[in-house]
Amino acid sequence: MLNGPLLVTERLILRPPAAEDFDAFAAMCAEEETMRFLGGTCPRAQAWRLWCTLAGAWHIRGFSMFSVIERATGEWVGRLGPWEPDGWPGPEIGYGVRAKFAGKGYAFEGAVAACDFAVEFLNWPELMHSIDPANRRSQALAKRLGAANSGPTRLPAPFEDAPVDAWRQSAQQWRQKRKEFKP
Repeated sequence: MLNGPLLVTERLILRPPAAEDFDAFAAMCAEEETMRFLGGTCPRAQAWRLWCTLAGAWHIRGFSMFSVIERATGEWVGRLGPWEPDGWPGPEIGYGVRAKFAGKGYAFEGAVAACDFAVEFLNWPELMHSIDPANRRSQALAKRLGAANSGPTRLPAPFEDAPVDAWRQSAQQWRQKRKEFKP
C-alpha cells in the first residue's frame, strides 16, 4: 500500500518506506562504512525502531525520507529525502545508500528528485544537509547539488555531541542550480 508520493527518475523509484524494505534497511544499518556518519551501526531491533520512525514521520509530518528502489532490479538502494525531526536545525534533505550502491550516482539522482519535491511540493524556502566535517563524500554531493557550508550547527539528542556543519541553499538557488542537471 502506497502511503505517499511516488517519484520516478531515470534509474530510481522513490516512495515511502514499506514493510518489504526492512530487511535491506537492517542490512544497511549493520554496514560500518555506510553508517559511519549516519549515527553508527545498530542491531536489527534498533534498526526496526529507526525504520518505524522514518515510516511514521510520513503520517505525522506529511513527509519523510523515501525508500530508494533501483528500477532495473527492484532492489532497495537506500533512504533519502526530506527530514526534520523535533529539534533539528532545519528542514533537511538527507541521504544514505547501501555500500553495494555507493559510487553509482544514485544518491545524487535521488537527492535531485527529493530537492525538487521539497521545494516545489513542500514549498520549503531553503534546503539543508547536515554533514559531519569529516564526511568528504557527503560534502562533495552537497556541493554538486549547489549547497554551501554555512558553518557548524547542532543536532538534538542523542546526536548533540556529533560534529556537524549545515550545508544550505535557498529554494531560488536550487531552482537556478537545477537547470544544470538533465531532466
